[in-house]
Amino acid sequence: MQLEAQNLRCRRGPKTLFTDISFSLDAGKLLLVEGQNGAGKTTLLKLLSGLRRPDKGEVLWNGMSIRSANSQFNRQLAWLGHQNPLKEDQTAFENLSMLGAIRSRNERCAYEALQAVKLGNVKHKAVKTFSAGMKRRLALASLLIADTPLWILDEPQAALDKAGIALYEQLATEHLENGGMIIMTSHHDVAIDERFIERLILGQ
Repeated sequence: MQLEAQNLRCRRGPKTLFTDISFSLDAGKLLLVEGQNGAGKTTLLKLLSGLRRPDKGEVLWNGMSIRSANSQFNRQLAWLGHQNPLKEDQTAFENLSMLGAIRSRNERCAYEALQAVKLGNVKHKAVKTFSAGMKRRLALASLLIADTPLWILDEPQAALDKAGIALYEQLATEHLENGGMIIMTSHHDVAIDERFIERLILGQ
């Protein structure tokens, strides 16, 4: 299992954000994308997830372009951006159950995911009553429901307190130990074992 970027280039208006970005990421590895604000970190993640096309270059999943009709990439990917993909008027359990239905997961999986992010005691409360940190934990629970090998995460620790960040790092470590892959950005220190981590610095 491998994700490969080949000579990616992206422009924003007249400005070239980055050019000639190439790397390969294997199972059990985390790619930490670093760089100053405006370096193009979020844009790169969108290219890697297929949400945006590069001006030049290609993204391959197991040797096949992610744009190929035969690619299974979309079903292997879980994307989490700055905005939490939650329906505010629904409960935590309803949010996860809806995603679980799309992924052919049963209700027990939703309960287990809520327990994993320490939200089991508020599973039947509306998301609009949650704090920002609780909403982010619920968004992280959606990764567990999706049950995909590749996570692409833009600032996954955003809005989390120290306990929440530690929880994310635990979930991420377990995912990597089970052969998963993660690409992420962060403005926080990442306390995950260095043996898992590879780094890509934009704007150098």
